[in-house]
Amino acid sequence: MGLFDAVVGALGQGGGAGGQPDLMKIVMGLVQQAGGLEGLMAKLQQGGLGEAAASWVSTGQNMPVSGAQLESALGGNLLGPLSQQLGLGQGDLAGSLAKMLPQVIDGLTPNGQLPAGGAMPDLGGLLGSLLKR
Repeated sequence: MGLFDAVVGALGQGGGAGGQPDLMKIVMGLVQQAGGLEGLMAKLQQGGLGEAAASWVSTGQNMPVSGAQLESALGGNLLGPLSQQLGLGQGDLAGSLAKMLPQVIDGLTPNGQLPAGGAMPDLGGLLGSLLKR
């Protein structure tokens, strides 16, 4: 079982409808609330996770972060509304995001750069391909 299978399973047990739709809701909602991928990266930088977030964009190894680190960096303004929508505790949501975001951002930036001009890649397609791994 891959990482995303485990996360999707955990989300399904967390009170949401489970599966890929919840996963897409989480990531798309977070990116949207942060002001796009650039906004999310800026929030992570400001929250002290700049080095880890940069590793997710680069073509090298992804540095891990903990749920507590992510919760601290993103704060309740971003995580609170999403956790309420999904029926998850903020800490549980941050823990799931800590497992997902490195791979998702890595997949959204295959050339080691953020998309030009704030263009947003197809999150649904990316998540679908990651879930099949």
